[in-house]
Amino acid sequence: MSRGDSAQPARALAKPAFSDPQASALVESVFGLKVSQIRPLPSYDDQNFHVRVAGAEGGLGGPGEYVLKISNAEASRTPELLQVQTHALLFLRAAGLPTASVCRSKGGGLTSLVSADGGSRVTSYVVRLLTYLPGSPVAEVPVGPPLLYEIGRLAANLDETLEKFHHPKLSCLRRENFIWNLRNVPLLEKYVDALGQGRNRELVVRVIQLFKDEVLTKLKHFRECLNHGDLNDHNILVESSKSACGDAAYQVSGILDFDDMSYGYYVFEAAITIMYMMIESKSPMHVGGHVLAGFESVIPLTPVERGALFLLVCSRFCQSLVMAAYSCQLHPENEEYLMITAKTGWKHLQQLFDLGQRAVEEIWFETARSYTSGLSM
Repeated sequence: MSRGDSAQPARALAKPAFSDPQASALVESVFGLKVSQIRPLPSYDDQNFHVRVAGAEGGLGGPGEYVLKISNAEASRTPELLQVQTHALLFLRAAGLPTASVCRSKGGGLTSLVSADGGSRVTSYVVRLLTYLPGSPVAEVPVGPPLLYEIGRLAANLDETLEKFHHPKLSCLRRENFIWNLRNVPLLEKYVDALGQGRNRELVVRVIQLFKDEVLTKLKHFRECLNHGDLNDHNILVESSKSACGDAAYQVSGILDFDDMSYGYYVFEAAITIMYMMIESKSPMHVGGHVLAGFESVIPLTPVERGALFLLVCSRFCQSLVMAAYSCQLHPENEEYLMITAKTGWKHLQQLFDLGQRAVEEIWFETARSYTSGLSM
């Protein structure tokens, strides 16, 4: 879900509008591969295609399977940012994490800039070709405590591994006005009108004020790191396996979409992961404890980080819900994809507030503590 760094999403991000034949032609002209089959994949404001290549061997999803990523026009204006994210993806893969490999173009580059005639003007887009990863999105499988624990552990492993990542342009990941970085929750004030008047808007305004009062003042006490920033239930892939007792179990098989990478904090990654894992859960209030247990098995949070976790989860709900409503005004044709979180998100956010921070923390922290005493798994 690449969504641009601008704090003014009203500026058209210019989502690409390549047809299937045009996308096939891109794969052939830029990467020198003959396409046998192509179909669009859902996306926020980029374009993604699942590509099968004729007569090619390789690709993690099977012989000759790839994903063509065409970045929106706004993101394509900062190709160095996309290059850093691409190199980070390769770094993580080399370190053993389940990320895609990146195919080089005929010119040897990992990213390529192509132009398309939009009628009134010519627009440039960055294109990349990634190997297709196997598995199903977390959103499509039953998610129990063992998988939540694994996902929490994965999130922490990812951030810990990125501590060793270096790149000459790494500073471009300090995305000061990036609307999706959790430190920038106050920027949502510009877009709450998309919610209209009513309870939802009042709740968001309350969260923003609490964030200003109780989180912004503590940022200097959080430990900084690079975040994936979007470990949602559609960006984590899993495959089924048999557990020791013969029941169906799931293991993570892929991590998708590094376009929201930026400098943040360990607790940001934990909060974002908890929030998205709540979306499809039948017991959403208990999700946080299982994810937290997995995360803290790698990176234990400090007391001040733990104390901010509740508001950070609420704040991520607000980011997702407000920007989805705003984006639907701009792109009503993409409403089904944009409103995935909203189907249950408002209910979960309200329930968090109805229970209150102390009660929710008691659930989360007691669940996490049960893992150390061997009671939960």
